[in-house]
Amino acid sequence: MYEKLIVTPQRASIVLGTAFALAAIHQYLFYDHTYGISYPMFVILFYLYMYIYAGDCLRRGSWFSRLFTTVIILLSLTYGWFANGFFYVLNMLVVPGLISLHMAYMLSYRRPNWARMYIVYAALEHVLLQLPAHLPTPLRMLYRKAAGRMQQQHKRLAGKILLGLLCALPLLIIIIGLLSSADGMFQQMLIHVPDWLPRLSFTEGTLRLVWIVMMGFILFAYVWGFIQPYRRQSLSSSLVADQPASDSAAGATIPSASPAHDWQIDKPNAAYPPLVMPRLDPIMLATVLVVINLVYLLFVSLQFSYLFGAGQGYLPDGSTYAEYARSGFGELVLVTGLNFVILLSALYGSGKAGVGLHRLNQFLLLILVVCSAVMLCSAFMRLLMYEQAYGYTVIRFLVHAFMLFLGVLLVLAGLRIYMSRLPLIHCYIVFGLISYVLVNYIGMDRIIAERNIQRYEQIGELDQEYLLTLSPAAIPMLLRFSYEHQLPELRKRLHTDNEYVVTRHASWQEYNWETHRAIQQLRLDRPL
Repeated sequence: MYEKLIVTPQRASIVLGTAFALAAIHQYLFYDHTYGISYPMFVILFYLYMYIYAGDCLRRGSWFSRLFTTVIILLSLTYGWFANGFFYVLNMLVVPGLISLHMAYMLSYRRPNWARMYIVYAALEHVLLQLPAHLPTPLRMLYRKAAGRMQQQHKRLAGKILLGLLCALPLLIIIIGLLSSADGMFQQMLIHVPDWLPRLSFTEGTLRLVWIVMMGFILFAYVWGFIQPYRRQSLSSSLVADQPASDSAAGATIPSASPAHDWQIDKPNAAYPPLVMPRLDPIMLATVLVVINLVYLLFVSLQFSYLFGAGQGYLPDGSTYAEYARSGFGELVLVTGLNFVILLSALYGSGKAGVGLHRLNQFLLLILVVCSAVMLCSAFMRLLMYEQAYGYTVIRFLVHAFMLFLGVLLVLAGLRIYMSRLPLIHCYIVFGLISYVLVNYIGMDRIIAERNIQRYEQIGELDQEYLLTLSPAAIPMLLRFSYEHQLPELRKRLHTDNEYVVTRHASWQEYNWETHRAIQQLRLDRPL
C-alpha cells in the first residue's frame, strides 16, 4: 500500500489534504490554549505525517536517530508532566530546533553527518530555502489542475483571477474585521452566517480558518521540500552529477521550477563539497599554550590556598564568606569556557607536526585541562558558599548544572588528547542531549524548595517571597512545610497566589501533571 502511495499521480494532493487535516488538529490543540499534553500529541502526529509521506527519502536508521527521537519525545512530554516556567519557554526553541535537525538528518538529500556542523546548514537550508520555495506549490497544483481543462486563451485569465483573489484575501480579512468592530449589527449578522457557527464570532472563525490555511501550506511545503528538493543552479559546479529528479509521482503533479528563478530539482542523494577549515600552525599553537599555561599555573598555585583553605576559615584578608564566594565567580566560569574553546580548536584545528612537537602540544593541552578543572572547582565551591549565605535559586541551580556539564566535557577532552580515536564531537552531542533531558526531568523547582527548607532548618532563614515564585511542582512540599513548621502566612499566600489556577477551568489540551497535583493539594487543604 505504501508503494502505491509513492507512485500515485495524486501523491501531492494526498499530502496536501493530510497537511490541512493536521493543520486543523494543530489549531484545535493550540488556538487559545497553553501548551500541555497537546504538545507531545502533536509532535507524534507530525512525525507520523513526515515519515509516512516522505518515507521514500528516509536514510537508513541508526542508533543516534533513535536516540534523537527519544530525546525529542521526552522533551515534548515535559509540557504535560512538569510545570517549570524556565524550561517551558526554553523548550519552545529547543524542541523545534531539534526536530528540524532530526528531519534534516533523516530526510535531507544532502545526507549530513550528525556530528558535523553541516547538519545545521542542511536544516537551515530546508527551513529558509526549501520551505519558502514550495509554499506556492499548492497554488500551482490548483492552477494546473484547473487550467488543464481550459483552452490556452483562458489560462491567462484564470491566472490573473487567482492572483487577484490572493491579493484580496488579506485585505478582506482586515476590512471585515474593522467593519465588525465598528458596527455591532454587522458583526451580529456575520455571526449567524452560516448558521452552523452561531457561538463563534466572525473574528475567531476567521482566525481559525487563516491558522489552518497557513499551517496547511507550511506543513505541505516542509515535507515536499524533502520529497522534491530544489537547489540553485549556481551550485551545480560544486555538486556531483545533479539531474532533475525522476520521481514519477512527484513529477506528474509538480513541474520543474521555472528557469527564470534559477532553480532545479535535485537528486535525493546528491553529493556536496566538504568544508575545508583552516589549520593552526603547531608551533604557533605550542607558543600560545606555553604562555597561557604559565599564567594559569601561577593562578592555580595561589588558588589552592583559598580553594582548600576557605572551608577552614582561611579567607583573603578582609573578605567574608559571601564576598569571597561572589568575587570572581563569573570570571572563572568565563575563563573555563574560553579554555574549552582553545582546547577544541587545538584538538581539531592543529596542523601536522613532528613526533616531539606533537607530544609537547599534548602535554601543554593536558596542563590546560588540569588548570581549567581547578578553576571550575573553585567556581563551584564559591557558588556553594554563596548559596549557603543567600539561598538557592533557579539561576544558581542552572549554573551548578552547567558547571558539572562543563566538567564532564573537560574530562572527555582530556581523554581525547591521548586517545585520538575517541569520537569527541559524537560524545559531546550524545552527552549534551542526555544532559538536557535529565535537567528537564530532574525536578528543578522541587529540589530548590527542598534545599531552601533544609537551609531554614539549619540557620533559620527563609526567603518566602522567592519560594512563592516557584512552579506548581513545589506547592505540595511547601504546604507540608508550612504545617510542620507552623507557618500560617506561607500557607495563606500559597492559596491566595494560586487562586486563579485553582478556580480556572482549563481545557484538556492544557493538562499538566504537576499543575493538576498542585491544584488537588490546594483544594484538599482548607485555606485560612
